[in-house]
Amino acid sequence: MPFISKDWRSPGEEWVKTEEGWEKKKVLECTAPRYAAISNFNNMEEKQQKWMQEGEEGDKSTSDTVARIPPHCHITIKCTREIAGFNGLSEAVRRLDFSSAVRDVRRFNYICALLELLLGGQRLTHLPGAAQKLLLSMLEQLADHVATSKHNPEALRALAAALGGAREAERRACWGRPLGSRALWRHHDRAIARITRIAQDIRIPEPGPEVMPKLHDLPEECIREIMLRISDHRDLDAASSAWSVMASLCSERRVWRELVLFHFTQQQLSTVLAKDETEVDWKKTFHQLRKLYGLREEAQFAETLSLCRHCKCLFWRSLGHPCIADQCPEYRERLKEAGGPLPPHPVPPAAFLKFFSL
Repeated sequence: MPFISKDWRSPGEEWVKTEEGWEKKKVLECTAPRYAAISNFNNMEEKQQKWMQEGEEGDKSTSDTVARIPPHCHITIKCTREIAGFNGLSEAVRRLDFSSAVRDVRRFNYICALLELLLGGQRLTHLPGAAQKLLLSMLEQLADHVATSKHNPEALRALAAALGGAREAERRACWGRPLGSRALWRHHDRAIARITRIAQDIRIPEPGPEVMPKLHDLPEECIREIMLRISDHRDLDAASSAWSVMASLCSERRVWRELVLFHFTQQQLSTVLAKDETEVDWKKTFHQLRKLYGLREEAQFAETLSLCRHCKCLFWRSLGHPCIADQCPEYRERLKEAGGPLPPHPVPPAAFLKFFSL
């Protein structure tokens, strides 16, 4: 006769009902009540207020502790016989709080690059259903943010164009019907239509005569300082075609020299430049080095995800994470004996996707 009791190997799973259906109960720190696919609890604020009113100090302290935990996600780097695990994309997106990252100016470009990789090559149709819903919810939230702030509309239009290709892939039939749930495809179709409509309706009005000063009113020295802080050569080409003053500044050697020194090391530069060369065509040199070595991917973003080498945890560099090196005194002492803690490793968008079986 079998012995029926609580399984000692796992505490079990707890499921909650949302507007999108039943979902497994997950982290508390990544909530977005407007987007049901991203949020974990729709009534979390009401629960916290109820705990405060009832005076349950234990639950209150627990909720405060959870709220202070910065977004982070543990990753299984290598599966062995002792360590077996699987990294879920939807779980990582929730725990890293990508829903609020789209509203952060430092993390916006990173999220856009990640979404572009997920939409390219018809990857959307190969993702699990939960990951597809989460991806479209992030895109819709990003579209609302761009429409409200009027910042980066071209990035949204590029993602909407990539969504068009994914929409055509969705409509491909397998044995006379779409592959997968029909209700899920209808949900995706409505979400893609909303995102496309938001991208098409964005209009940036020209500032009126009362707004002073305008870009054309700035002195040439200020325009040059702006051009020196551009890290993408495509932005320089676009700026040179927009205004004659910017075109003359983009032809200066200093602008392209700073761009070369930003993306490439002296060792890489020495492979292209001759020792006796005095007059260097920095624009030509930049494109030669770009074809040889490529651009620094992590340098294109103001902030990227980082991988802690001690606890194998993904986190945002500016927010930090609860590391084992800070919490365990014995581990900290062993690190000191070994030479000190190791710096975190930056994780570009392409490297982030390699942690998952896509």
